[in-house]
Amino acid sequence: HLTWTRRVLVAEQDQLPELLASSAEALARRSGLPAGLLHRLGVWPSYYLRYFYEHDHVVEQQRTNPSRAEEVAEIERQLLEIYADPAVDEKPALLQQRGGAFYSEAAVDLMASLITDRGDVQVVNLRNQGTLAFLADHAVIEVPARVNKEGPQPQRLGPVDPLLAGLIAHVSAYEDLALDAAIHGGRERVFRALLAHPLIGQHEIADKLTDLLIVANRDHLRWAA
Repeated sequence: HLTWTRRVLVAEQDQLPELLASSAEALARRSGLPAGLLHRLGVWPSYYLRYFYEHDHVVEQQRTNPSRAEEVAEIERQLLEIYADPAVDEKPALLQQRGGAFYSEAAVDLMASLITDRGDVQVVNLRNQGTLAFLADHAVIEVPARVNKEGPQPQRLGPVDPLLAGLIAHVSAYEDLALDAAIHGGRERVFRALLAHPLIGQHEIADKLTDLLIVANRDHLRWAA
């Protein structure tokens, strides 16, 4: 979810600077970040970037409100009750609160392009394979790609600002370490992964979280049994 809108092209002209000048407040409400920050960055961050750019504020909010995971679990519990009624023949309004809007349309659109060789551009997840030079080839990235029968081919991307590239590389390193811990096990591997995460990064906190994670998941960890 480390995504930023860096350009908005209309007739090959970038309209993002004008949008930031005229509609920063509206864009800020969508991203959950202050309009002033959008002006300073010169890009439009996704909503998830607030977890990094306003970390302490988000943590304070979560101390007094249910976590997003708890909210989703409750929504899904209620949805399952609704779906249990065979008379239900309309999309439940509650589903709008679940997240993942338009994923089904995106999936169908991708399959249609793969089958019919449309060659249109869609935003997809694929192996990096050199698209972003600062990431390993095996890293999974989400970028615009032209989709045809041969599969998605990433579009050429402009240079990524170090401010953005640094965070992307940081999170990708955590993912590599977390994968290593998941495959090979071991407390130290879990600790290293947590220490690498940009939202943790302190050894005492990483140690505590490591122990909490192992205790909570012990039944599912053969090496911790």
